[in-house]
Amino acid sequence: MTGKLYLIATPIGNLGDITYRAVEILKTVDLIAAEDTRHSLKLLNYLDISKPMISYHRHNEDTKTKELIKILKEGKNIGLITDAGTPGISDPGEEIVKEAIKENIEIVPIPGACALINALIASGLNTKEFAFYGFLPLDKKLRNDKLEDIKIQNKTIIFYEAPHRLEKTLKEMLGIFGDIEIVIAKEITKIHEKFIRERISKILENLGDVKGEHIILFEMHSKTEKEKETERLNNMTLEEQYQYYVNIGLAKKEIIKKIAKNNKVPKDEIYKQFLDK
Repeated sequence: MTGKLYLIATPIGNLGDITYRAVEILKTVDLIAAEDTRHSLKLLNYLDISKPMISYHRHNEDTKTKELIKILKEGKNIGLITDAGTPGISDPGEEIVKEAIKENIEIVPIPGACALINALIASGLNTKEFAFYGFLPLDKKLRNDKLEDIKIQNKTIIFYEAPHRLEKTLKEMLGIFGDIEIVIAKEITKIHEKFIRERISKILENLGDVKGEHIILFEMHSKTEKEKETERLNNMTLEEQYQYYVNIGLAKKEIIKKIAKNNKVPKDEIYKQFLDK
């Protein structure tokens, strides 16, 4: 019988945010895989838990995933934790989950703190639809590509940023998106927790202390495909509009209705113009 892989969310700042269930699971697993064993030891000491630990982070995921899968197949239960928050969300976890699924190993999520969700619910922005981008790429081209992708979205955007790159990122955003209103959530659940809700230019003017974790959130309102199509059609002659609809396979009757509607003219007038088509 194989063991279970528990994905255990840990506090993102305030140690009091650990859940009762997370504590119970940490007490019962055979092994704890931690992103930074020294950092996680502080949490375990706070909870008065003593367990064997193994280091599992971005730089050893490939080799350690195989080792952990082997341990799970031997019937031992493993609790995976990261330095803060939910495993797999901009933290190690995704790779071992994929391998565990291949090996038919049971995966059990233990819910808890997640920085992006807490930042979103307190942001005042639209929570119905959102896109999370993790940390933006460091490579200049990939970073620009990602920002251009964000530009065409129609939803709330969320990403993390390191303090030493915050000013540069805000300037890049100002150049690509314009002087939009954004929210910066800083040090969520910690003593110096702060929400900044302001236009980018204003934030840059008063940036001040940039130490700590930062989450950037904003609503992106790009044109919908329908709006883009309407804009294209408005720049076309009636003949060009007719040909456009022919090219996408519409029947003559439907084309006349659409042209009449787009140009706010009676259908009879359009019909007469394209009588011989």
